[in-house]
Amino acid sequence: MEGPKRLPLGVAVLAVLIGIFGIAVLVGGLFVIGTTLFHVAMSGSAAAFGSGFLSGLIPLIIGAVTLAVAFGLWDQELWAFVLALMAEGVAVIWFVGLPLYHGEGITSIENVPAIVSAVLFVYLLAVHDAFY
Repeated sequence: MEGPKRLPLGVAVLAVLIGIFGIAVLVGGLFVIGTTLFHVAMSGSAAAFGSGFLSGLIPLIIGAVTLAVAFGLWDQELWAFVLALMAEGVAVIWFVGLPLYHGEGITSIENVPAIVSAVLFVYLLAVHDAFY
């Protein structure tokens, strides 16, 4: 019988960083919802409630999913690995394609997010055995 899989150090670091990001996004979403509720309470007008609430709800959902992925990576869950791999693949395409779409070309500083996402994508592929 095989023992428990060992968590690679890079995956642990990635899970912690993703978790910190998820918490920050959650707090940001809560802040937007809180300020929207405060504004509605102070002004007595609910006109801005819908858009303000939605502006806070979206980061709240993204933050919750991000935290779930962080815990899933820490526990070496296959679904978290697949989701993280998909997110990094989309990030590479986004960070390379966005400057090109706007006709700006890719300068050295604009390459940094694409390079980081590409490195994380390749790293996740390299440690895929930890998730099976």
